[in-house]
Amino acid sequence: MKFGVVTFPGSNCDQDMMYVLEEIMGQEVERLWHKDTDLNGVDFVVLPGGFSYGDYLRSGAIAKLSPIMSKVIEHASNGGYVLGVCNGFQILTESGLLEGALLHNDNQKFICKNVYLKPASSSAGISKGLNQNQAYKIPIAHGEGRFYASDDVIEKLEANDQVLFRYCSEAGEVSDEMNPNGSVSNIAGICNEGKNVFGMMPHPERAADQYLSNLDGKAMFESILKHCN
Repeated sequence: MKFGVVTFPGSNCDQDMMYVLEEIMGQEVERLWHKDTDLNGVDFVVLPGGFSYGDYLRSGAIAKLSPIMSKVIEHASNGGYVLGVCNGFQILTESGLLEGALLHNDNQKFICKNVYLKPASSSAGISKGLNQNQAYKIPIAHGEGRFYASDDVIEKLEANDQVLFRYCSEAGEVSDEMNPNGSVSNIAGICNEGKNVFGMMPHPERAADQYLSNLDGKAMFESILKHCN
């Protein structure tokens, strides 16, 4: 599979994502720049974490206007795969490719720590290959990660199996106490109705290398390679 990783001014996880996809997962990776107007034939677009355009206005609000985003939206509309991690998730909601919004954490602080995720969707490619009863340890690093959507949208996400992950305890118990940022329904990631656009706040690329003593994130990339084709 050919991946394209987009770099915006302020991206800081793009190199990590490229490293994992190329060196660990053995995939072809195309470096894409925010001013590009061609995806160069990639199968799967990744919008990495960081602080695109300094998070001015709102996180992702300016990045959605980058020239490349029109091509990303076109790619997704044609059924192409897109993954947004952290700032990438924020860009996807700002662009309308995913529903809801990412608000300031309920404690109004930037949070950087390991959390645990429980897979929720059994039909989305990024979570389909995971153990639904296992808690996966994945780092978060965000100040605006509180997922919010109206009750009607949440109901639809639940009904369509679009909730990818929920924050949970190490034992896999989903509870408000394990919710680091106040996200509604403990939601850590969602996908679109077509199951080809994925967004998540935690960083799987930071938990995919044996030298970091954590391979839980690698399982998510393995699921993508197995089920997104």
